[in-house]
Amino acid sequence: MSSSTFRSLVALPPPCWTNTAHKHGVKVLGTFITEWEEGKRICNKLLSTKESAEMYAERLVELAVALRFDGWLINMEVELELGQIPNLKAFVSYLTERMHSAVTGSLVIWYDSVTTDGKLNWQNQLNEKNKPFFDISDGIFVNYTWKKNYPKQSAVVAGDRKFDVYMGIDVFGRGTFGGGQWNTSVALDVLKNDGVSAAIFAPGWIYETNQPPNFQTAQNHWWALVEKSWGITQNYPIVLPFYSNFDQGHGYHVSKEGRKVSDSSWCNIYSQSFQPLLPFTDNSSPDGIQVHVDFRESSYSGGGNITFKGNLEDNADFTARLFQGHLLLEDLPLHFTYSVKSENNSRLGLFLSFVSTLNKKKSVLLVSWNSHHFSSKFSTVIRTSQLEKPGTAPGWVIEESSIRMKGHILTEIHVLCYRSKPEFDERIPKSKSSQDDSCAHNSTEYYAVLGHISMKSCGQNSVFPPSDMWLVQGQYIQWTTGSEDTKYLSLKITWKMKDGNDSEFSTYNIYVEKLAEGKPKGEQSCLGVAKVEAFYVYDLAAPSDTSSIKFIIQVCGGDGSSQKLDDSPVFLLGTAA
Repeated sequence: MSSSTFRSLVALPPPCWTNTAHKHGVKVLGTFITEWEEGKRICNKLLSTKESAEMYAERLVELAVALRFDGWLINMEVELELGQIPNLKAFVSYLTERMHSAVTGSLVIWYDSVTTDGKLNWQNQLNEKNKPFFDISDGIFVNYTWKKNYPKQSAVVAGDRKFDVYMGIDVFGRGTFGGGQWNTSVALDVLKNDGVSAAIFAPGWIYETNQPPNFQTAQNHWWALVEKSWGITQNYPIVLPFYSNFDQGHGYHVSKEGRKVSDSSWCNIYSQSFQPLLPFTDNSSPDGIQVHVDFRESSYSGGGNITFKGNLEDNADFTARLFQGHLLLEDLPLHFTYSVKSENNSRLGLFLSFVSTLNKKKSVLLVSWNSHHFSSKFSTVIRTSQLEKPGTAPGWVIEESSIRMKGHILTEIHVLCYRSKPEFDERIPKSKSSQDDSCAHNSTEYYAVLGHISMKSCGQNSVFPPSDMWLVQGQYIQWTTGSEDTKYLSLKITWKMKDGNDSEFSTYNIYVEKLAEGKPKGEQSCLGVAKVEAFYVYDLAAPSDTSSIKFIIQVCGGDGSSQKLDDSPVFLLGTAA
């Protein structure tokens, strides 16, 4: 669960945050906070009558419904008159009831601030002074300066709702138990042992204090410590289709089928894919395989990939966890595809863990080259086939396979790094000379990149509507003139089905192509990704020889597939004033 905590009366989570969190099974809350003198003036109006309190609560419900987030964190950090408390309770109670009826699974969380006697007195535990608010909401976010015995005492007060008590931890360490920062897990260990929940405040400490050696490494290290203490609470895949290109929603390029379609740095959390649960390593040792999400190396899809680099002996292998899921397999076979780019005889396979309804475990290995020693380590070894996909960039190989495991639950997906023997693998390109081939084979250096992974039931293919079924329009079109006769275009592009039905697709890649007298001036370039049927373009340069600009709306399926650009709906705009 995450919440928007900017210091304003109503803080609304950006839709891109909400969509990305929901993809990963995380609920998102807005924040309603009153503080200082301005907050007291607002409370005097809000709590003047029961009707006023319920009216303002209704407005908060409408905001959550419109923006599709999951509820509210209520923080009343002001002194109140004792006579205002009944209306405050009416506000919280009404908001909770209406959110439950309007948004399935919604939450209203009370922050441990003002007490039932109107005092701004943080209790740092659940007790008789804040429990009345706890009783009419979905939980309490307890202030973060609690003592060691407070979680256990709060659990007793909460009774069978002890998991609705979220004990606060300030990662900056301002009076928080254990000191926060790199010792945040000290508090987490106590909370887990006492059977209550945790509310981690300000994990942005890692970025804001520039923790060494760099943000990505420090971020991974810090969350690895949280995982070690608390475990993994989210499982995926749980439904099909499942697709991940490991994109984190930012990068330095965008690729499609291994080919760069943009080489500009970008940030769009809408694009974030399911994130792998990679084990953390500090890269301090040159031996073994180092694993990390890479934004610099060329990707197969989007702007990220997983790179495996290090040393690996010929007959050795290395595994790394990707995902931890709970996917029940049914009658139809499960179809896998994944993209790999590697050097020399470095190879990647997928190691799948299953459990039956009788709790019997089974392991399945998907590899492009089989070695006899795999058979003794895995229940089943399946050799993949290479998928020939026109347009795939050189160096990338698409592996595919299908398995039938009816009644089994897929619990984990790992990558297995290994080496193949070039003389037995016809898919490895021959070296230019026997000396080069010998050097490559004798080296222990290992390098491979995993570009994406896709799973779906056999026959579960995306069918894209023909381009003439879409209505694509441009709105708020504005041209400005720059230097050397270059024009700049800003507009909003919208699209919808002509028959008035809602589209079953939720992801669209937006491309642009500049034309001179009807002929392309260069390659099609990717502008970005939309999760709604609209996209804004700002200050797109159109040189003087550009006669028209074509915007292409590429429809994308949930399995990672996408409509061919030539078959996609377009919006064509002339540059003539």
